[in-house]
Amino acid sequence: MGKQILLNAFDMNCAMHSAHGLWKHPENERYRYKDLNYWVELAQLLERGMFEALFLADVLGFYDIFRGSRDAALRDGIQAPVNDPSLIIPTMAYATKHLSFAVTVPTTYEPPYAHARRMTTLDHLTNGRIGWNIVTSFLPSAALNFGLDRVVKHDDRYEVADEYMEVVYKLWEASWEDDAVIRDAERGIYTDPSKVHEINHVGKFYNIPGPHLSEPSLQRTPVLYQAGTSKRGRDFAAKHAECVFIDAHNYESMKFYVDDIRARAVSYGRKPEDVKVFMAANAIIGRTHAEAEEKFAEYSAIRSVDGPQALYGGFSGIDLARYDRSDYLEYYASDAGQAAVARYTTMSEKRMNVGEIIDENAKIGGRSPLLFGSAEEVADQMQGWMENTGIDGFNLAHLMTPGTLKEMIDLVIPILQERGLYKTEYAKGTMRAKLFGEGSDRLPSRHPGAAFRR
Repeated sequence: MGKQILLNAFDMNCAMHSAHGLWKHPENERYRYKDLNYWVELAQLLERGMFEALFLADVLGFYDIFRGSRDAALRDGIQAPVNDPSLIIPTMAYATKHLSFAVTVPTTYEPPYAHARRMTTLDHLTNGRIGWNIVTSFLPSAALNFGLDRVVKHDDRYEVADEYMEVVYKLWEASWEDDAVIRDAERGIYTDPSKVHEINHVGKFYNIPGPHLSEPSLQRTPVLYQAGTSKRGRDFAAKHAECVFIDAHNYESMKFYVDDIRARAVSYGRKPEDVKVFMAANAIIGRTHAEAEEKFAEYSAIRSVDGPQALYGGFSGIDLARYDRSDYLEYYASDAGQAAVARYTTMSEKRMNVGEIIDENAKIGGRSPLLFGSAEEVADQMQGWMENTGIDGFNLAHLMTPGTLKEMIDLVIPILQERGLYKTEYAKGTMRAKLFGEGSDRLPSRHPGAAFRR
């Protein structure tokens, strides 16, 4: 059997994720995000469609660069209000059998000792269906609310993250031996103390003696996701990530990122196939092309213009409101997202002025490629992206919740299955085993994290 497309649903525990302005649509159920039943229904829908995972993004601050205010973000529900994504996972896992969950947690503000315990707990409660999206957090408002004077510089965040990873690898892989918990009632020993070890980490940013508070889970280390596309981010992903989430807008730029990250992974002693690449995408799916066109016009009529500018301001650190529409942006090494700056400067197919950038961001689909048309056309587009770029699958956002996902499941996936491009049943085992094959519950020996294993 040839390569098959992997699908994640891309979401947040918030009022509006990436479909800005579409919260106003009467068929959109985003307002239910505070209702646990909403998340259970979503998880069960995704499992019916045999999605790999629900990928939960997160932010720890407000998008307040645009016009120097958070007002636009609040008016349009731009990832605010937002709740903790990790707390909804155990209930969704209880209501499903195969669906996995990738949760975003930043290394910049979350102490590694507490984070390691939370992830182990989630891995236990999901029976090994948990992944961690490693981010370094870029919003100035988050830095201030976590007690810092300013946002940590871009490359400095990755330096902290590298040591952070060393700490959590030691906690997950080295602290407890597999047979430490013996529950020997006759001898009165629950855990053999000789098989629980301090990690005694002493570094530039962290001094942590250990040991880890939790006994080993099925995966020990959760499946590792990462989404950085700057040069420093790609190097970090190549070293640590098992799944990489990339936002690109044509075959050439996507293939560049895919090939570059996999080549870098090889330089760390890994194999190219050790890294699965997921592409960000939105979709408008009709039973016919004309129906998709009607939806596009309907959604465009209620889209937001300010909301996407607020989002771009957070991603890039650039306030588009400070420019005339005829101005052009110049690349600079932002302490926010450097790839967001490069998108309209060094990585742009054609140079766009600020007015064109505003219009581009305000289009339905926004910063992600839009899969568009009849179900057959969308299936063709998905196949084209995979075959021409080397990606493994898609992180699929949804303009209508849950309508877009239902259309993908009911209309497009059967076509992909007929072509042999999508599974007809789940693989068994943990999240890592489902992605990389039976027996792959734990990090492979060639992964840098495995070097800390006892």
